[in-house]
Amino acid sequence: MSSIIFTVTNDLNYDQRMIRICTSLANEGYVITLVGRKKRNSQPLENKPFKQKRLYCFFEKGKLFYIEYNIRLFIYLLFAKADGICAIDLDTIIPCLWASSLKKIPRIYDAHELFCEMKEISSRPKIYKIWKSIEKYALPKYKLAYTVNHVIAEEFKKLYKFDFEVIRSIALLDENKSAQQKEKFILYQGAVNEGRSFETLIPAMKFINCKLIICGDGNFMQQAMELSRIHQVEDKVIFKGMLSPDSLQEITSKSYIGITLFEKDAKSNYYSLANRFFDYIHAGTPQICVDYPLYKELNKKYDIAVLIDDLKPDSIALVVSRLLEDESLWKSLHENCKTAAKELCWQNEEKTLIAFYKKIFG
Repeated sequence: MSSIIFTVTNDLNYDQRMIRICTSLANEGYVITLVGRKKRNSQPLENKPFKQKRLYCFFEKGKLFYIEYNIRLFIYLLFAKADGICAIDLDTIIPCLWASSLKKIPRIYDAHELFCEMKEISSRPKIYKIWKSIEKYALPKYKLAYTVNHVIAEEFKKLYKFDFEVIRSIALLDENKSAQQKEKFILYQGAVNEGRSFETLIPAMKFINCKLIICGDGNFMQQAMELSRIHQVEDKVIFKGMLSPDSLQEITSKSYIGITLFEKDAKSNYYSLANRFFDYIHAGTPQICVDYPLYKELNKKYDIAVLIDDLKPDSIALVVSRLLEDESLWKSLHENCKTAAKELCWQNEEKTLIAFYKKIFG
C-alpha cells in the first residue's frame, strides 16, 4: 500500500485532528508517518497505528524556529521513503513542495484555516507580507487539497482557481462511552492565541459565579494569565496547559458549559469551524458560541448552543449566567447535543477523507 508523510510544526501528542486523519488512513492500509517537532519538555510519544517522527530544533519560536524547522524537515523528506507528501498549513508547505518536486511524487495541501488571516498574522503587516508571499508562491503548485469547511474552500478557489475538498474536523463518536456526571464549571479548550476573546472573557469572570478552566497553550498564554491577575479572578480562572487527548476528553465530558469565542475582525476566525465546537457536542456540553456563519448554520439545524454576537465582558457574563441558571434551557441543549453527535461524527466525515486519498493512490 502507498506510504504518505504528513507534516506539522506542533507536538504530535496533542494534535487530535491529525491523529484522527492518520489513524483512519492507517486503518485503510496506508503506511502513514506523521512528522512534527520535539520540544525540550516534550513527553514520550504515545503508541498509534501509524509512524511518528519528531524533529528537534535548537530554536523553539519565532522566525529562527520556522527557518530551522523547514530546513530540517526538507532534509528529512529528501531521504524518507514516501509515495506522497501532505503539508499541513503554510508553515510546512515549502519543504513539502521542494521534496515532492525532486522525488516526483504527489503533494497534498491540508488547510486547517485561512492561515494568513489569523489575527496574529493579519494584524502585523510585515509578517503578513512574508506569509502571503509564501502562500502565493507555493499554494498554486498544489492541485490536490482539502480544508475544514465550504466557506474556506470557496475563499481558496477565488484566490487560486482550483477546488478544495471539504473534510471537517469532527470528533469520533464513542457510543460505548458512559455519560459523565456534569460539574458546574466553564471550559475553554484549544489554542490560547490572539483573537480568542480572552481580553473580554477573563474580565467577564468577575460577574460569573463559577470557575473557568482553560486547557491549551499558545501565543497569548502569558497575557491571559496576566489578565486574570489584573482583574483579580485568579481563583476563578484555572490554566491547565496542554493535556493529552484522553485527559482533555475527560475534562470536557464533565464540563457544564463550553466556550467557542473568536474576534470577528480576523477573517480566519469569522469563517472558522473549530474542533472544540464539535468536541463540546460529543461531550453533551452546551456552549456559548459566536454568531458567525458556519456556527449559525449548524445551530439552526441542531440547536446545541447559545449564540452571541456581542463579546463585551458584561454581555458574555449575562449569557453565561443565563445558561448556568436556566436548567430547562441547559437540559434542552444537552439532549440536542446527544442527537447531533450521531450525525456530526468522524465516522461519517472520514468517508470523504478515504475517498479523497483513493483517487490519488488507489
